[in-house]
Amino acid sequence: MTFTRCAISDVVIIDPKVHGDARGYFVETFRADKLEAFLGFKVPFCQDNESSSTYGVLRGLHYQLPPHAQSKLVRVIEGEVLDVAVDIREGSPTFGQYVAVRLSGENKRQLFIPRGFAHGFVVLSESCTFAYKVDNYYSPECDRGIAFNDPALDIDWIVETAHMQLSAKDTAQPSFADADHFNVSENLYV
Repeated sequence: MTFTRCAISDVVIIDPKVHGDARGYFVETFRADKLEAFLGFKVPFCQDNESSSTYGVLRGLHYQLPPHAQSKLVRVIEGEVLDVAVDIREGSPTFGQYVAVRLSGENKRQLFIPRGFAHGFVVLSESCTFAYKVDNYYSPECDRGIAFNDPALDIDWIVETAHMQLSAKDTAQPSFADADHFNVSENLYV
């Protein structure tokens, strides 16, 4: 596995080593010891989630507030997405900025998104199976979101808005300015 910090250095791209031959492939998708050695702290993943979507489905931007804030380790099993992480830590030098990474079943690339970030993705392929780990259980009372199309964020989702498919929840999310944020000085891993 190789680990690469993104333009927002707390977000990390993970490229696993793929062992392939005429029979198919084998890939180690997660190693706690290697991830934690790279990050410098423990990430106690406790829940795995999976979704199936078709072209243009946009899920996000989602996050949970403390005490149930979540880190995510996301990947695509089949298909391709544009995966987006937005820094929502007030006081951070990258507050309000985002990183976008293409993840696919073909490239096997993963993205680690720490607590203090909003997350979303849009499906670029005909269909997609998306899987991720989280380090805190789902908490409805701490569940929050941000409008995917907020001009203040100016995210290039690649897919034209007319072709996007969103849930009722995601069409009613607040603007970035009106959303709940984290504080960069807050220790989110205690």
